[in-house]
Amino acid sequence: MSEKRTDARNVRTGSHTVRVSRPEKELFPDDGITKWDLVEYYRSLSRRIIPQLRGRPLMMERHPDGIGGKPLMQKNAPDHFPDWVRRAVLPKEGGEVTHVVCDDTATLLYLADQACVTPHRWLSRADRPDHPDRLVFDLDPPSSGESGFEEVRWTARRCCGLLGELGLPGLLMTTGSRGLHVIVPLDRRADFDTVRAFARDAADLLAARHPDRLTTEPRKAKRRGRLYLDIQRNAYAQTAVSPYGVRARPGAPVATPIDARELDDPELRADRWTLRTVGERLADDPWARTDTRGRSLRGPRERLKRLAEGEG
Repeated sequence: MSEKRTDARNVRTGSHTVRVSRPEKELFPDDGITKWDLVEYYRSLSRRIIPQLRGRPLMMERHPDGIGGKPLMQKNAPDHFPDWVRRAVLPKEGGEVTHVVCDDTATLLYLADQACVTPHRWLSRADRPDHPDRLVFDLDPPSSGESGFEEVRWTARRCCGLLGELGLPGLLMTTGSRGLHVIVPLDRRADFDTVRAFARDAADLLAARHPDRLTTEPRKAKRRGRLYLDIQRNAYAQTAVSPYGVRARPGAPVATPIDARELDDPELRADRWTLRTVGERLADDPWARTDTRGRSLRGPRERLKRLAEGEG
């Protein structure tokens, strides 16, 4: 457990000083993890996290009363946020939202001081919000226990295999919650409707290849124990947990990038790495070994169409 601190503490980073109020406040009471621990975690990993957040509107998952209290899922940047915290005013149906954009370590630490345990990022950047640079397949287990997560592993292998057939990379990440994300970097030429249609067609092909194990049926009652290939995040203003984001769950698990080879690791779980243990992975970045430049969907869409027609 961290040493108790009763006074506010100042953290200097770049040209800004972040005042951390009530650093001793336990955000994860059962684990003794305090607000100061959260601030220190995000400071230590800022070089990994900031490139994943830079330029993106955020939704802040705040837990001012700790993870046992009611969370605040906050999109609007409050007026009391410092002027140096970047904002992006973006349209929504019937109005607009002023989002926080986390471009630097000071902003990340300020959000931690606001008990923002988890930053959820848009799949697009603020300068072209209708054109995503990430596509996400969200794979959650169809049942609890090891057998459920084994289905996630199995599906992630097939998903990455299909992406390989289409000439696209698949970046893998534990969500820190229940499952895995398979992420495709895009070149921002296609809009959300195009990207979502591509993701849906890819999911349909996977489900057609493995109808006994996979489904695109959104209604749980009709899935019959099959894993749901969730592509719903691929839409304007939808968000996904950021890589290395802490989750508001017991143990403070962390969304962690992994290598495809780790799918064969029997110890792999969605919540395997935590705020206290993820440091063991920092000497090696699994995504650094992958070509993460944004890809066009033009060629993959044609290849996907031919595959679907050939297997239909």
